[in-house]
Amino acid sequence: MKSIALNRKAFHDYEVLEKFEAGIALAGTEVKSIRAGRVSLKDSFVEIHNREAFLLRCHITPYLNASFFNHEPERKRKLLLNKQEIRRLDQKVKERGFSIIPLQMYLTAKGLVKIEIALVRGKRGYEKKQKLKERDIKREMDRDLQRYKSDK
Repeated sequence: MKSIALNRKAFHDYEVLEKFEAGIALAGTEVKSIRAGRVSLKDSFVEIHNREAFLLRCHITPYLNASFFNHEPERKRKLLLNKQEIRRLDQKVKERGFSIIPLQMYLTAKGLVKIEIALVRGKRGYEKKQKLKERDIKREMDRDLQRYKSDK
């Protein structure tokens, strides 16, 4: 599994509740651009319409060597999920405060492009600050421990 794109902001802004793996319906030039690493998951999200899941606002840069058969960079892309998964995600999204966002895009060993999506709940400002404080305290403790070990 080779990771192509990672949505780092998602882990800061959201609390991840469940993760799912989905395939994506792509055009040929999109696959070539993704393999070149020319994709951004920033500000993208998943919506469910008519019992189908779609990835929106995912920017895949047009392939440079393509002629006039190139793709639109931010088009709506269908996600390939089970009926049960789509139904469960749709029910959760209809509840208050839940969203579906992509976490990462990667290539499998067979060369298929997959995307990891997650059911998330938005963090509040004080939750983000608390997480930063905890990380800073842990970093300070690790530094002090390293200094203590090096003094011996």
